Amino acid sequence: MSRRILVILLLGVLAFTAACTNKKVKNPLADVGSKQPDKVLFDRAMDALKHNRFDVARLTLQTLINTYPDSEFIARAKLGVADSWYAEGGSTSLTQAEIEYKDFITFFPNMPEAAEAQLKIANIHYQQMEKPDRDFTHAARAEEEYRNLILQWPDSKLVPEAKQRLLEVQEVLADREFRVGRFYYLRGAYPASIARLRSVVDKYPLYSRADEALYLLGQSYEGEIANVRLRPRVNEAAKARLIEMATRGAADAYSRILTRYPLMNRADDAKARLIALKQRVPKPTREAVAQNKAEEDSRRETGMLGQLMNNFKKHPNVAQSAKVGEPTLVDPKMMSATEVVQQATRALTTGTGGLGNNTVSVETVKTGAPPPAQPAPRSDEPVPAAGDSAQAAGTDSTPGELKPNVPINDANELKPNVSDSAQALPPGQVNEIQAGASDQGAGSSGQANAGGAKTGDQAASPSQEKKDDVDAMIASSKHKKKKGLKKLIPF
Repeated sequence: MSRRILVILLLGVLAFTAACTNKKVKNPLADVGSKQPDKVLFDRAMDALKHNRFDVARLTLQTLINTYPDSEFIARAKLGVADSWYAEGGSTSLTQAEIEYKDFITFFPNMPEAAEAQLKIANIHYQQMEKPDRDFTHAARAEEEYRNLILQWPDSKLVPEAKQRLLEVQEVLADREFRVGRFYYLRGAYPASIARLRSVVDKYPLYSRADEALYLLGQSYEGEIANVRLRPRVNEAAKARLIEMATRGAADAYSRILTRYPLMNRADDAKARLIALKQRVPKPTREAVAQNKAEEDSRRETGMLGQLMNNFKKHPNVAQSAKVGEPTLVDPKMMSATEVVQQATRALTTGTGGLGNNTVSVETVKTGAPPPAQPAPRSDEPVPAAGDSAQAAGTDSTPGELKPNVPINDANELKPNVSDSAQALPPGQVNEIQAGASDQGAGSSGQANAGGAKTGDQAASPSQEKKDDVDAMIASSKHKKKKGLKKLIPF
């Protein structure tokens, strides 16, 4: 009997031991202490990655992927391979990391880690981004990848970080476009500078030197006005149309400075140029002043030591990028230099006085009764002067000159900003861009037009109280930080 009881107890102990050893394993993603072989391989790879043994980590993870294709660790293993290349660094390793991250997004687009993989792809190009005056390939790719993250995963917690990085990348791209536009401006290639500068202000409104870009845009249009005035073979009607079109472009650029960037450095210069062009001077709203103040306060200043050290760095300085506002996610329609020239050509060749209507006008002259027959001229008679011939013919045009078949309205031509008494301005105080003249800045223009500034301000403000309120906001918030290009020699 006792032997039977002993055997029963022994069998019970063995059954209990077997039950404990054959216990069902939990989900390996939740049970860190799991002893499954795929989990063991994954833990070894993560430990090797932690100690910077990147080759060992990739070999172990690749063994896991090939040996256990149905494992729950496949997704994490693929992401770990990409992370090993990303952590190793170097241009070759980063290129391979980008390939692995893109494969992960392709196979696992719905996992939360897909947004993280997309962010790291964008960071790869962000880390290799160069200064604005150098190769911009990585900057353009970084902009594209950050936009993809924001648009494809708008609910991800990584979106705020991606937006801030995108603002920094767009600051670099905008600075590059601005430098190219200024290059064309200084060389008098105004259609090219207009196209570049308009691209800057339309595509990157949060650019730290947007007011400078708009001011150069207005100066480029004024340069076009000066060039039109120097064209001897263009009739006055066509000149008036070209000058009117260029004046509208310059006025729009200067007005945009005052309404969108009222606290930036070029606001006073833009107001002076509008007065010089006899255009309306707009007033900014309270919302525009508050928005521009928030943008300017969010920018960081770089000290002298920082500026010196930036000369030895490959990565651009993005301290001036805005920390508030939304980056541009969809590019607006850009204008090329060819389109600028085509617009000027259409303005030159359209209308009754142009050459683009492909019509011929016939004028019927009623002279009444024919004059009596004149005797044949003799060789010994004196030859009449050209002026007498023109008076005898009843016309004031020179032979061979083509005149439009419409009267020219002198009121459409842009006149210099002189007073009604027709008194000439003192030397050095001019109100239009002259070829070969240096830019006297806003000071001389403001002196020559001090009498008309009050009228323009009154026309722009809806009420005197609102105007005083906005002016007080600007006066209390505006800080004169002259950065970059101060005064340019226009022509």
